[in-house]
Amino acid sequence: MDPIDLLRLGVLSPMTLCFALGVLATLLRSDLKFPEPVYTALSIYLLLAIGLKGGAALATTSPREIALPALAGIALGAAIPFWVYAALRRLGGFGAVDAAALAAHYGSVSAVTFIVALSYVQSLGMPAEGFMPAVLALMEVPAIVIALMLARDRGAGEGMGSALHEVLAGRSILLLAGGLAIGFAAGPRGYEAVKPFFADPFQGALCLFLLDLGMVAALRFKDVRAVGRFLVAFAVVAPLLNGAAGVAAGWAVGLSPGGSAVLGTLAASASYIAAPAAVRLALPSANPGYYLTASLALTFPFNLVAGLPLYAWFARFLHG
Repeated sequence: MDPIDLLRLGVLSPMTLCFALGVLATLLRSDLKFPEPVYTALSIYLLLAIGLKGGAALATTSPREIALPALAGIALGAAIPFWVYAALRRLGGFGAVDAAALAAHYGSVSAVTFIVALSYVQSLGMPAEGFMPAVLALMEVPAIVIALMLARDRGAGEGMGSALHEVLAGRSILLLAGGLAIGFAAGPRGYEAVKPFFADPFQGALCLFLLDLGMVAALRFKDVRAVGRFLVAFAVVAPLLNGAAGVAAGWAVGLSPGGSAVLGTLAASASYIAAPAAVRLALPSANPGYYLTASLALTFPFNLVAGLPLYAWFARFLHG
């Protein structure tokens, strides 16, 4: 399957089209709106569902099988903030605070992008390893810690302890880690009992969530002009570089084509849940117009439409 076919499948997937419908609703100033409790319930459902499924798969996975992919994920999460920070400082002319804030977002990961990636590679007939949610959980924190340390080295960071608590106790980490623990303890047999609720309706819930997220992202489109051409270009180039590195790392540690594509997607994604919470506490002077617009209004849609097919194609290429 060539890149054009992969791109067509990505663009015409129900998830992408629901996201586009949300964007269109906002641009047309429709009265369509999700109540906040519905958005919260959908996010809880999706994160817990991924955690439970990953934990059940983890129960039948040997430590040797997951060790290298886990180390690869941690290494990617730790390395990405350094080059992002340096590029933004030296090439983009950003201050230490804003560069560190963006480094935290691009080094950390987007759970929603990960969930879409799992569904996408499954639709291509190249499913990822079941333990990939554990890799996601391991990649969430290191980048944020390193980015905040870079800011502290420049005298800009504060309240790192509170910021880390916000991340670790936040919804995404708590539900993913908790779901992994429950799924691991229950095992595949226990997971079968809740599978009709957490597996079968998953795709539909994801479509609803992306419909709402499209409306949220479209609200940020008006800020794209304000962030400047460099940051717009960065928000497209950075995921391509990080995604290629992630796919290559997955191939090097023995992941399947689907697993390599998902690891590449994780590396390419930018956090807009955990990282903003930490940055808001530890770097209060950072400009949210930069890091939220870049991660949510630029990088997320790019990965959803073009990034996923490219990472899948590169994974297929490396695996022959």
